[in-house]
Amino acid sequence: MIAAGTGLLAEGRRWKREHGNRRAELRRTLYGSYLASLSQARHTCSLIARDPDVLAAERRTAMHKAFDSSNAFRAQMTIVAPPALMALSRQTYFELREFGDRIAAGLRFGEPEYGMRRIKYDEILSQLVNAMRQDLEGVV
Repeated sequence: MIAAGTGLLAEGRRWKREHGNRRAELRRTLYGSYLASLSQARHTCSLIARDPDVLAAERRTAMHKAFDSSNAFRAQMTIVAPPALMALSRQTYFELREFGDRIAAGLRFGEPEYGMRRIKYDEILSQLVNAMRQDLEGVV
């Protein structure tokens, strides 16, 4: 009886540890993919803002397309990330999205607004990255 109880207890602990490891890996993968998609969208913003030859319609199309993968990862974040981190991920996304919308409307690299928006986005992104790191440290 004692051996069976000990075995069940050990099995429960092993299952909990493995479940935690899988959960941490899922979050680590999602967080990395989401950050990569935001980075790619921000890079596209920069390229479009620096190119004076891109027509207005092309700017809008490029900006909308730049956010496709970020939209999908943001949706996944809503069910995987803890509420506070999910809210911060939304804030980061929408700050970048607003930046992209302004670029689509004609904002150019070198204009004061471009610099201010870039700094604001970088600050929010830094907060998101720190929150993700803290969450991953708590999960493992």
